Amino acid sequence: MEWYIYFAVIFVGFVAGFINTLAGSGSLLTLPLLMFLGLPANVANGTNRIAILLQNIVGVSTFKKQKVFEFKEGYRLAIPAVLGSVIGAQIAVGFNEELMRKTIGGLLLFMFFIILYKPDKWIKGQVGKTIGKPTLLQMVIFFFIGIYGGFIQAGVGFFLLAGLVLGAGADLIKANALKIFIILIYTIFALAIFMIHHQVNYKIGLILAVGNMAGAFIAAKFAINWGVKFVRYVLLIVIIIASAKFLGLFEYISRLF
Repeated sequence: MEWYIYFAVIFVGFVAGFINTLAGSGSLLTLPLLMFLGLPANVANGTNRIAILLQNIVGVSTFKKQKVFEFKEGYRLAIPAVLGSVIGAQIAVGFNEELMRKTIGGLLLFMFFIILYKPDKWIKGQVGKTIGKPTLLQMVIFFFIGIYGGFIQAGVGFFLLAGLVLGAGADLIKANALKIFIILIYTIFALAIFMIHHQVNYKIGLILAVGNMAGAFIAAKFAINWGVKFVRYVLLIVIIIASAKFLGLFEYISRLF
């Protein structure tokens, strides 16, 4: 890669790490970038997990120092998510590359409408509420969220926030901290599966992780004072462009003209 590509990867990683920590869907930026750099869709999916893992180690550590959450509040929900992520990652590594591209495009388009539809209604919670033992329904919900996260990662943060706020009653700040803790735990297992199937580019993944970790640190430090509304508009634009690319709409339009 040219020298300036390294800086571009780190910059995109920084923005993604920031978005991932405050809200979610930073992978909507990193996955298109990794594929633009020439990585097959499956390898991009696996490589992205290195940055996610290291990013969340930084985020969890920073949130914990601010006493935003307790580990016992997160590990109970992390267990079903881990089980689901293993299944999701196994599905992902066996996917045909072209089918993976179309699936990513469809999921991005779906996330567009999730973000578009009155997000304020599902990011409000009970400030200071302690998350207790999860119900069976909550465990089932987080199991399926884990399947999605293990499969693609992009957008899983919004599903986790919805589950933590609407299902468990956490406030947004605690939900964000618990979200990245859960993702950290299941990413260890999901990444291992991608590594076993040789679908990880370690060099690019570690370069991307530098940016992700810096973004996570800044976001976690100032999460209490900063909101997530400004992220919404950025994501809407990125999702539309990325989904159009993955679904082949640009190629279709170019053939028409």
